[in-house]
Amino acid sequence: MFDSFGRLLHRRRKPLLVLTLLFAVLSGAYGAGVFGSLTPLGFQDPGSDSRHAEKIAEKAFPQRTPDAVIVYRDEDRTVDDPSFQQAVVQQVESLPKADVTGYLHFWQTKMPAQVSHDRHATYVALNLHGNSEKAKEDSYKAIKDQIPAPGLETLQGGTVPTGYQAGEKIEHDLRHAEIISAPVLFLFLLVVFGGLVAAGLPLVVGVLSILGSMAVLRVISNITDVSVFAMSLVTILGLAVAIDYGLLIVSRYREELERGYTGEAALGRTIATAGRTVVISGTTVAAALAGLTLFPSTFLKSMSYGGVAAVVLSVLFSLVALPAVLAVLGPKVNAFPLRRRKKAVRPTVAGEGAWYRFGHGVMRRRGVVLVGAVGLLLTLALPFSKIEFGSINAQQLPSSSEGRQVFNTMERDFDGDAVKSIDSLLVLKSDATSKEQGAALQAYAERLGATEGAKTARITGAEGTTARVSVTFDGNAISTHARDLVNRLKDVPEPPGAHAYFGGESAVYDDTLDALGETLPWMLLYIAVMTYILLFLAFGSVLLPLKAIAMNLLSLSATFGVLVWIFQDGHLNGLLGFDPTGNIEPNMPIMLFALIFGLSMDYEVFLVSRMREQYDQLNDSTEAVATGLQSIGRLVVSAALLMCVPLAAIGMSDVLTMKLFGVGMVFAVLVDVLVVRILLGSAVMKLMGRAAWWAPGPLARFYTRYGIKEGDVPADTDKPVPVGV
Repeated sequence: MFDSFGRLLHRRRKPLLVLTLLFAVLSGAYGAGVFGSLTPLGFQDPGSDSRHAEKIAEKAFPQRTPDAVIVYRDEDRTVDDPSFQQAVVQQVESLPKADVTGYLHFWQTKMPAQVSHDRHATYVALNLHGNSEKAKEDSYKAIKDQIPAPGLETLQGGTVPTGYQAGEKIEHDLRHAEIISAPVLFLFLLVVFGGLVAAGLPLVVGVLSILGSMAVLRVISNITDVSVFAMSLVTILGLAVAIDYGLLIVSRYREELERGYTGEAALGRTIATAGRTVVISGTTVAAALAGLTLFPSTFLKSMSYGGVAAVVLSVLFSLVALPAVLAVLGPKVNAFPLRRRKKAVRPTVAGEGAWYRFGHGVMRRRGVVLVGAVGLLLTLALPFSKIEFGSINAQQLPSSSEGRQVFNTMERDFDGDAVKSIDSLLVLKSDATSKEQGAALQAYAERLGATEGAKTARITGAEGTTARVSVTFDGNAISTHARDLVNRLKDVPEPPGAHAYFGGESAVYDDTLDALGETLPWMLLYIAVMTYILLFLAFGSVLLPLKAIAMNLLSLSATFGVLVWIFQDGHLNGLLGFDPTGNIEPNMPIMLFALIFGLSMDYEVFLVSRMREQYDQLNDSTEAVATGLQSIGRLVVSAALLMCVPLAAIGMSDVLTMKLFGVGMVFAVLVDVLVVRILLGSAVMKLMGRAAWWAPGPLARFYTRYGIKEGDVPADTDKPVPVGV
């Protein structure tokens, strides 16, 4: 089937190229507006009690949950100066009521907490129009230039401005990463291919994938919320995976040309071998990323949307657009060589090639390699045992951003008011201001205040049939201590006929971890089952998928250990340029798990599929490993290094979550390919011997009929003619 598809592509190459060009223009024009359609954060579970509490508070007590916090400061005047007051009040009151639904300043509330310790600064709490993060951001964008007060230093922070600033910074950093990555990738591809034409083809696939993915994300954002962080995955994954797949297709096509095949035969054999590998690899990565849709948070769902789109389009363009270009070029794919090409040699004779000898060397020392590799991975994984989870806030931004400066100023110069509290939002059976309900609420507040870990509890709002009781406590709002307190407060009996929803940063943190913990086992089961099925179809073995999954867990544990050591503990923060927060946002490890798991299987399929092809020819497991490494080892290492280029570029971002993503992915890819797949994988394959390829009779027959293996190339009736003869 794949061979026939490749031949069809050859015959329809010109119409396909026209369609590809049309797609690039249309998707580029439409997808260019994707950033304006994305939501700023999306880390919270939208169906949680804390989110419900937030909605109740926004409706009944909007002044309690400000969307923006604006700090006004004057080095000479204090808030007691009438001119300071006039400048702030006039500016705030002039803001359009269509965008600002409410505001609170010190001269209204007389709250000491709204004045800095030195009395030279104050903050104003703004509430913005809109019933979603995106709508509130639109309101903020409409007024952000009208907020600064004449003669005063003005800093804009809080939830909505910080999210907007993060989106702006991410867009800037992604463009910067693309500008850095493109020329470096092209130089690397020149080294790999040794020719200008061949080097440019994988980049074309990458550009097409990014353009298409941006258009897909914009379409999805018109249906549901999509986090701005999805763009980082689309840009980087689209470029990296597309280049890997393009590298595999172009390399195999050139190999078929050097064997003497031309025209339809060369392209058909390329699609029947490398094309099949790309399909199974892309399906494995997409399946792993699709598991993120099981989670409730917009962030993880968005990463799934963007990642699956990038991978699927990379596969599509690698199997349609790229072969059409190759069909047009033919032998001219080798045009403009930078060095004299050597004729390819099939590694079927013992002793041929450095990778062949390296493979045998690893297998002879399999015991030492196994103990050393596993020991190294487990050592790197040790810090993972002490991971501390936290939440995303302004600390993700660089110290130069206004949102981060507001966060630091509030922490340093102001006394915290009830912002750091756990709020019980009560839906009552009657008017909250009635005498009966008032007594019941007071009794409830006393019960909350008497809870272990609580400092004070008081009624901070009563409106209609809604009331709020705020509980203060000592310590960090994002901590195990605070989370335990939230759960103890939830066990306190409510007033008769009332229902309590708990909100505040600590409650959000507790609900987020609960939601992730409940869904994680299902995602792990889904990924394990899907991976096993796909790898069985690729390899025809019941043991190799188990080996691949076990090695993946080792690789992932090592990666998470290193991320904790760097980003939680603060090692290398000077070198990498970030301020450690002492914790890891809990959505990030889950997103990285799905992505790294899928990409690890990508390289597993690249390597073991070629080994399976060799095993089918040689019927010798040891020789299959060695000759398979000789055939594709250099290509796999090259693909890993190429993937690390855009990942390293995104690791230079000033946004902490993006830096963690880039650094984590670079480490994961290098360790997985160099240590896990090549060293540990070869040693384990030698220990398994022929059992590596074993399957029970019924499954073996199923694989023979339906398996997706590189060596399954139909007999070619075209007589090979050496290129250039």
